[in-house]
Amino acid sequence: MLNCKKAAALMSQGMDKELGMMQKMSLRFHLMMCSGCRNFNKQMEFLRQGCRKFPQQDN
Repeated sequence: MLNCKKAAALMSQGMDKELGMMQKMSLRFHLMMCSGCRNFNKQMEFLRQGCRKFPQQDN
């Protein structure tokens, strides 16, 4: 089973690229058992959606 640190890393990677089947299964199992990581995942999704609403500015 994943620990929370590894689960957080997989959640972050999963937002940028497709995870492998074993990674997805391990993460899904961890999220079923860990409410803290479920909350973290929801927060990451919320922040990502919020950032998409603002246009990129060129410097």
